[in-house]
Amino acid sequence: MLVRKGRIEDMPAVLELIRELAVFEKEPDAVVVTAEELQRDGFGESPLFYTFVAEADGEIIGTALFYYRYSTWKGKTVHLEDLIVREDKRGTGAGSALYKEVIKFAKQEGVRRAEWAVLNWNTHAIDFYERSGAAILQDWFTVQMNEEGITKFTLDL
Repeated sequence: MLVRKGRIEDMPAVLELIRELAVFEKEPDAVVVTAEELQRDGFGESPLFYTFVAEADGEIIGTALFYYRYSTWKGKTVHLEDLIVREDKRGTGAGSALYKEVIKFAKQEGVRRAEWAVLNWNTHAIDFYERSGAAILQDWFTVQMNEEGITKFTLDL
């Protein structure tokens, strides 16, 4: 298995992994992003995200998608949006290798924090993150406003 930086031509395979994750997270119809959007947004003049991919026998079996954020307390941080390994390739070490690569990237970039979200029922992932030294914050909620909410809110302004 090889972990490497994602390339523009990897994005169709990354999209398939994203769709598989949506099924795992019980949101099979939630993915609206396209491979073309991933290619445009991740590989333009000012990329919005970066990826690492895990490859085995010439096939992409996992990915980590991440980007910079800025904390008013810490400065530059890295946000790991998704760490995905194909279901039939879990347990091969691909997830651990991708995770290590993202944390190594954060260290090399001199960020003061790496962060991500994990579903509260994904106990396997929670245990893995805690064993790695990550803290699972219990006193914060993730807040989101979807496209419909944004539209409704702005109409009410």
